[in-house]
Amino acid sequence: MLQERIESALRQALRERRELNLSVFRMLSAAIHNKEIEERTRRGEGRAVSLTDEEVIGVIRAEVKKRHDAAEAYARGGRPDAAERERSEAAILEAFLPQELSAPELEGLVAEGVVALGASSPKDFGKVMGRVMERVRGRASGERVAEFVRRRLTPP
Repeated sequence: MLQERIESALRQALRERRELNLSVFRMLSAAIHNKEIEERTRRGEGRAVSLTDEEVIGVIRAEVKKRHDAAEAYARGGRPDAAERERSEAAILEAFLPQELSAPELEGLVAEGVVALGASSPKDFGKVMGRVMERVRGRASGERVAEFVRRRLTPP
């Protein structure tokens, strides 16, 4: 299970006194815990809720995106040291994400979705995105999928 791998990595970073990794894994554990609380509240359950690997991957993707956005902001603000730290944190988190789909694989899934839904214009974007994201299952970011869907639905 992915959460167990993350906890193990946190313990190892603690033993090896790797401050950056320790900081990243503590932050990730807190984000996962917050997501568990959010899910428990949403479901109306009084007992603890454990996340599926897909939900944990969603949390990791969100944290990676935050790091990339922060790195860009720091770089624009003339703080290359802080931008580099954010990139390093993102790299540590990305190691826990599944292998990304290649461009041809993703293009194939988008083409399949367009054909299956009979989509022909940009107004079908939402339907195609929903179908493709369901099949991608965390192996590509929403931004990347949206780019492929837009290209496919936009007339030349």
